[in-house]
Amino acid sequence: DQNNLFMVRIAQGLVHLGKGTLTLNPFHSDRQLMSPVAVAGLLSVLVSFLDVKTTILGKSHYLLYGLATAMQPRMLVTFDEECNPLPVSVRVGQAVDVVGAAGRPKTITGFQTHTTPVLLAHGERAELATEEYTALTPIMEGFVILRKKPE
Repeated sequence: DQNNLFMVRIAQGLVHLGKGTLTLNPFHSDRQLMSPVAVAGLLSVLVSFLDVKTTILGKSHYLLYGLATAMQPRMLVTFDEECNPLPVSVRVGQAVDVVGAAGRPKTITGFQTHTTPVLLAHGERAELATEEYTALTPIMEGFVILRKKPE
């Protein structure tokens, strides 16, 4: 049946989203902010699946484009100030909630050291392993521009 094959292909596409380099997540900035546009996109697709025969399998298959609003890269890629790729060492580990902790507590636990670009799993966080560079953004996810620290 054509409809069953189409639904299986949609499911496989969502499971293997971008060969594992993308995620569907309405949260960004280390899960601190929620995008209302991404939530609306996800909800519109979910509601359209309530009557799948007349929407997705009918003439409104374009409603699946609503998922694009919540797609984000799962990787961490670092660039220098001229936007050239810059491989640096980063520590990747499980995120630890440090809200209200005194001093500068460690934000990750059980880390491994990798060289960018790196794929980040759900609940993982990255931090620079070297003191040679400083990030221009406070959150290490997605695309990050690094500046070399003055000597």
